[in-house]
Amino acid sequence: MSTPLDVPVSNLNNRRTINAWALFDWANSSFALVIIVAIFPGYFLAVTDDVVHIGKNLTLSDGALYSYAISAAYLLILIASPFLSGIADYGGRKKFFLRCFTTMGSLACIALYFFRGMDQLTLGTVSFIIATIGFAGGLVFYNAYLPLIATEDQYDRVSAKGFAYGYIGSVILLIANLVVIQKYEWFGLSGEGPAVRIAFVMVGMWWFGFAQIPFRRLPPDSNEKSKENLMLKGFQELKKVWHQLQTLRNAKRFLVAFFFYSTGVQTVLFLAAIFAEKELGFATSDLILLILLLQIVAIGGAYLFAKISEKQGNKFSILAMLVIWTAICGLAYFIYSKPSFYLLAVGVGVVMGGIQSLSRSTYSKLLPENTQDTTSFFSFYDVLEKGAIIVGTFSFGFIEQLTGSMRNSVLALSVFFIAGLITMLTVRIKHNGAA
Repeated sequence: MSTPLDVPVSNLNNRRTINAWALFDWANSSFALVIIVAIFPGYFLAVTDDVVHIGKNLTLSDGALYSYAISAAYLLILIASPFLSGIADYGGRKKFFLRCFTTMGSLACIALYFFRGMDQLTLGTVSFIIATIGFAGGLVFYNAYLPLIATEDQYDRVSAKGFAYGYIGSVILLIANLVVIQKYEWFGLSGEGPAVRIAFVMVGMWWFGFAQIPFRRLPPDSNEKSKENLMLKGFQELKKVWHQLQTLRNAKRFLVAFFFYSTGVQTVLFLAAIFAEKELGFATSDLILLILLLQIVAIGGAYLFAKISEKQGNKFSILAMLVIWTAICGLAYFIYSKPSFYLLAVGVGVVMGGIQSLSRSTYSKLLPENTQDTTSFFSFYDVLEKGAIIVGTFSFGFIEQLTGSMRNSVLALSVFFIAGLITMLTVRIKHNGAA
């Protein structure tokens, strides 16, 4: 990725602008951690019937419905991805659309306050889907700002700052939510239910409020209207990458492996909380502590496997993690106690941070040297990841609906990890100058 020609060099690497950009991660990561991972899944199961009737003929478990809601949100994002990528790369209206998705997502998040039970099931489900679209859609434009605020040699440092801000901000808010939920009487609330719904409002306000800082400080949109067909342009970029991958055998095989194991990884991240709540009886405060444990261990896991990768190579590290992931899915099937699940969560944390960080860096190593158009290659990578979320969450819900047990859904995820492991064995990755 090269610096755009129309961006004055004097405007790049400005600390104030970079800090403002990173604050957007601080703002919207609260939704990813608090709503998607920690609090909303358990709340959804707690306030809905075990069996949900949709229309006259369709019945679903509440866990399957939640899984399908995630699938629906990411399916819509996947369909829109080429258009959004075209706008982000060529449309010149990044801030406008970043603001639109942020406003839509944060307001939908606040609307979850009114989701009290089955009478508001449609409101709760639709608001969650819209908020998820707002989160995922906004990231497209947030990421597209990087070449507008930093030179290429600073990309890694600036990206790391955004990640760090996002992690710190979301954990701070999650801890605040934990205090409100556990000590609800301090805040004049009548019980844990209203306290959890207050947490939804806190996330929406945090997301929208802190986003105003980057909205003020990031470079303004271009006044020139693009003459490009942005939908067509996005599809053309993905098609171009697909054709290039036909000659990049190892990169193509890696992406196949990545799709398989990412299906398992993303599904675990999205749906571990509903498994803990439904199968093991975790309360909301238990889930928050569980997620905090995962976050802390994941940092150590990322560093651990980075060290292993330096000595043994990316391929060895990823294969080792896939073996662990497969074992985790098998063990989860037999776990019935909270202490055992906490121990399993430590294992998840160890491989969660490592698999995500090493996957992206491994893909970078498999691209041709001196590749200028890395944006298109990573757009393709992101589309695959969204597709993996759809396949994984839908499969999870469908298997639960088919068999009546969420444990079977977790066990079935091991198939994706095994498929990823087998495919990964065929990939050749250079390590210390040797293939």
